[in-house]
Amino acid sequence: MKLGRGKPRSTAPLALPERSTNVTVRTPEGGSIPAVVIEQSPDEVLVAITVPTKPLTERQLEGLVLEYHNDRGRVRLQGTFSVDPTDTDVMCMAEPRSVEVLQERSYVRIQAARPVVVYGTPASGDVQSFTVDLSGGGFLLAGGDRLPIGQEVRFRLSITSDALPVTGTGRVVRVDSLGRRGVEFESISDLDRRRLVRFIFECQRAERKRGL
Repeated sequence: MKLGRGKPRSTAPLALPERSTNVTVRTPEGGSIPAVVIEQSPDEVLVAITVPTKPLTERQLEGLVLEYHNDRGRVRLQGTFSVDPTDTDVMCMAEPRSVEVLQERSYVRIQAARPVVVYGTPASGDVQSFTVDLSGGGFLLAGGDRLPIGQEVRFRLSITSDALPVTGTGRVVRVDSLGRRGVEFESISDLDRRRLVRFIFECQRAERKRGL
């Protein structure tokens, strides 16, 4: 088959998620399914779904996108998806190809213990705790042992005692060696994000004055 003229294709290898990488499978309807990579080769990626979910239809399989983070940002991949007939929680994405790489905006992160309530599911329950560190893109939560990676949560974060709390939704994206949960913001108002960034700036300025 002759290929049409156009820009030459890049010969650089496609960066695929490594084994044990936490990924998200996006459905055409906008749904998200947490999963983990269990096998990987240049031609296919095998993932296991980590939460209970209904079997996907053929139409949904055709429009799935595999999403994960690496040092370049948020990567989205498409391919030919199929479900293992002997284990419907295992999916294979053959012939992976990059859809886009979204560079994530970087935020200054500070160590700050601020009261926060994280509203989970009936299974995981709500967590009333405090942040270990904080940035304009998320926070590290002390506690929350029952919150699994990939779970979407609502949060209510108090940055100062005399102001309204910062609220929104986030997703648990990592667990550190001490079992603390990293929550990445998914939905937060521009005003709340500006308030949060301003709070972080004021904390940094206070630390510089103290010579820290």
